[in-house]
Amino acid sequence: MAGSSIGTLFKITTWGETHGEGLGVVVDGCPAGLSISKEDIQQYLNRRKPGQSKYTTPRKEDDQAEILSGVFEGKTTGTPISMAVYNKDQRSRDYSQIKDVYRPGHADYTYDAKYGIRDYRGGGRSSGRETIGRVAAGAVAVKLLKELGITVTAYAKEIGGITADEKRFDIEEIFRNPFYMPDREAALKVQEYADHMMREQDSMGGIIECTVQGLKPGIGDPVFEKLDANLAKAVLSIGAVKGFEIGDGFAAASSSGSQNNDAYEYREGRIVKKSNHSGGVLGGISDGSPVVFRAAVKPTPSIAKVQPTAGKNGADIDLSIGGRHDPMIVPRAVVVVESMAAVTIADGLLMNLSASMDSVKKIYGQW
Repeated sequence: MAGSSIGTLFKITTWGETHGEGLGVVVDGCPAGLSISKEDIQQYLNRRKPGQSKYTTPRKEDDQAEILSGVFEGKTTGTPISMAVYNKDQRSRDYSQIKDVYRPGHADYTYDAKYGIRDYRGGGRSSGRETIGRVAAGAVAVKLLKELGITVTAYAKEIGGITADEKRFDIEEIFRNPFYMPDREAALKVQEYADHMMREQDSMGGIIECTVQGLKPGIGDPVFEKLDANLAKAVLSIGAVKGFEIGDGFAAASSSGSQNNDAYEYREGRIVKKSNHSGGVLGGISDGSPVVFRAAVKPTPSIAKVQPTAGKNGADIDLSIGGRHDPMIVPRAVVVVESMAAVTIADGLLMNLSASMDSVKKIYGQW
């Protein structure tokens, strides 16, 4: 299977299956000398682990990370950083009923069509549990970016059609409710709707918004390595994500040039934009404004509600999916989106070090 790696200089490769011995990631290209600890990694993994509330799967996994290589005496060595999380509470018997059945909304049929074999125990590599490696790598990338004054913050902007009000935006509120929403009133409405949907044995989707602060102009390239294009690929590679937009996104299509253009002004000795319809990227290159993008997350496909489907034997059947599943993916996907953004930005920054001779001379002159 190809396609388990992303990045050019800051490259990550995830491995493992949801019902295998474990999952993890190899981070290649992280500069030596970055302070990193097991606690740094764990802080991020705790945000995506199961069992945090009744609105996530009850599967009980501590998701304790082990750093196997690339770190010595609390600092990165410049060699590949390998991290692993071992599965402890997988219950493969929960999936015996769907061994020869294609679950609606899952990759079961496409896996069979491509490989002729699939791991039916929770979806194997297509399971949301694959994101453990992404989040562990994201923790490293976030630490690298923090050294440069760059922060990445993601949150649930909308769940089940209920949208956080920008007038009530409170960044501290993100970690006070189980939905990672920055608006307490919206979170309470989501809770009421989520309880209803759980009684209906159904699920819901939503929108995750992510903001990158502190990124200077000049990151990204104007053709195939556009910053926004690379962010789109990284975020759309997350299994549940079905849409991506940056800045005004699709709303720009119904706007006019005079409305959508960001005017410039000279302020405090530098050129800045008066607005940010571009979402912080112009021509594939960061423009100095906050990078703002959104990801559309589909409803959890594994639901107990009866759905029509078909089996390998060609028979049509009605299926109710058992086992332990999230009634919504959005809350646990917030940190995954944040991690993929951090990995992409870190890679773009390192790529930019060779963008001009002045940059090369500056780095070489520091030796």
